[in-house]
Amino acid sequence: MKYPIIFASLIIALVACSTQTSKVELVLETKSKLGEGAIWNPVNNRLYWVDISGGLLNIYNPVTNANIELRTGQSTSAVVPSESGKAIVALQNGIYQMDIKTGSKKLIIDPDSSISTNRYNDGKCDPAGRFWLGTMSNEGKKDGALYCMFEDGTAKKVLEGISISNGIVWSNDHSKMYYIDTPTQQVKAYDFSVETGEICNEKIVIEIPSNNGVPDGMTIDENGNLWIALWGGAAVACWNPATGEMIHKIDVPAKNVTSCAFGDEDLGTLYITTATEGLDKNTLKKYPLSGGLFKTKPGVKGVPAYFYKGNF
Repeated sequence: MKYPIIFASLIIALVACSTQTSKVELVLETKSKLGEGAIWNPVNNRLYWVDISGGLLNIYNPVTNANIELRTGQSTSAVVPSESGKAIVALQNGIYQMDIKTGSKKLIIDPDSSISTNRYNDGKCDPAGRFWLGTMSNEGKKDGALYCMFEDGTAKKVLEGISISNGIVWSNDHSKMYYIDTPTQQVKAYDFSVETGEICNEKIVIEIPSNNGVPDGMTIDENGNLWIALWGGAAVACWNPATGEMIHKIDVPAKNVTSCAFGDEDLGTLYITTATEGLDKNTLKKYPLSGGLFKTKPGVKGVPAYFYKGNF
């Protein structure tokens, strides 16, 4: 007789998860033109995030509520922590090592230098510590690509013919890589080799209806579900990649939601970046907090970010 009770309890839990409302709080009212690239550093307990158009690397301390702005002098599209204690940042003309205390930087490589109309976009490190970074065309062409930078600072092109390379994460068992090319409205999965960094067997696992907005940055939680920022959708939403179903959605008081990352010491807070770019006066009036940094407690925890393991 225990089984019906357990089954009923499971149904109630699933319904509660799908309909749960989560309070979203404004953390910083920065009015960022293109806030992006949120990632939590569990070593120094700081949130790293960027303002692409503003050329800023931001380092936020949730204990003191202080946000340090490091100016890079170029558009700044992605950041990951490095095991060296420094950061790896993607700027307009290449991938750099950056000292987060002084702001000094050193060019490592510029793998996409042959296409002057491209810029770098989202990127993260894989479980082996390689840095994966995508590009996009400033002219709306499919000239973008996805690159992988190895420990020695060399890089190779993994995918090409990309429109807007965006969210990228790896499954918690390291067997899959999930990836977004924004205009496709899809999340694709690839079989992934930790040893070599090779990917294969492309498969569409999530189709995002256009009325939800377009998919931007992405992170993963402890249950293996994908949290996706919805540009134009004023929300972040959680999808199960095994079923393709959306299981949770959180409204954000900003129209263009760009990235999300689990943070704080327990990885139980979801930080959310947003943008003012592309919004007219009426939309800004409706969403006056656009461009701010937000947070929420979604009722699930994330997993630690992977660090770059190269000598930079």
